[in-house]
Amino acid sequence: QVQVVESGGGLVRAGGSLRLSCVVSGSIFNLNRMGWHRQAPGKARELVASIGIGGQTSYADSVKGRFTISRDNAKNTVYLQMNSLEPGDTAVYYCNAAYFSQTFWGPGTQVTVSS
Repeated sequence: QVQVVESGGGLVRAGGSLRLSCVVSGSIFNLNRMGWHRQAPGKARELVASIGIGGQTSYADSVKGRFTISRDNAKNTVYLQMNSLEPGDTAVYYCNAAYFSQTFWGPGTQVTVSS
């Protein structure tokens, strides 16, 4: 059974940093694309950043230059380093991982940025 668990969320002041981690466990190897989405209250879930198995990255315009996504394929882990956080970054952050035709999601971790 595949499990996806995020960690690293919390409360931080504007301008601060947080690092999110996401571990995918279970009998699963060579995950394809992994990524982070977020959903703020009253808004649709949006893609924040994603990374391919070879390290190819993609970012939402709103986080370019502030967020960095990375992965450790040996550990089935993806990270999101978030710097220069803004109140507008407040949301629940969800990790997802693609494996062939399946996509696995974590339960989410809350990130709150105070002004």
